[in-house]
This record gives sequence, structure tokens and C-alpha cells, in this order.
Amino acid sequence: MTLLRLKAIREERGISQKALAQILGVGRSTVAMWERGSILPNASKLPELADTLCCSIDALYGRTPPEGRRENR
Repeated sequence: MTLLRLKAIREERGISQKALAQILGVGRSTVAMWERGSILPNASKLPELADTLCCSIDALYGRTPPEGRRENR
């Protein structure tokens, strides 16, 4: 399973790989590898990643549209 929409959602939000990496406390290359599907983020990072990008975890995986975020997860 890969984060099919991570790059598109990040770009739609106007956030650089570097900025996202700084917010999440990881290296820019780690974000790039997530976007390529080389590695997956640690499960503990997924809620923070989704919150930062204002989307659901399902949206990152391409299962729902980014605007389908639910406030009470």
C-alpha cells in the first residue's frame, strides 16, 4: 500500500517537502521516499501528516477525496 495522493495533496496545500519534513520532524528525503512509495511513514506519523495537510488518512491513500476530512476521527 502506498500514499498515492501524498504529493498531490501536499502540492495543493502549497507546502514544500522541506517544510512538511520540518513540521513532522523527519528529513526531506524521507518525505520524498514516502511520495515515491519507497517507504511508508511510521503509523504514529499518519495522524500528524493528515492533520498537517488538512485531510483524512484515507485521502492520503487515495481512498477518499482530500476534502472528505472528518473532524471527529
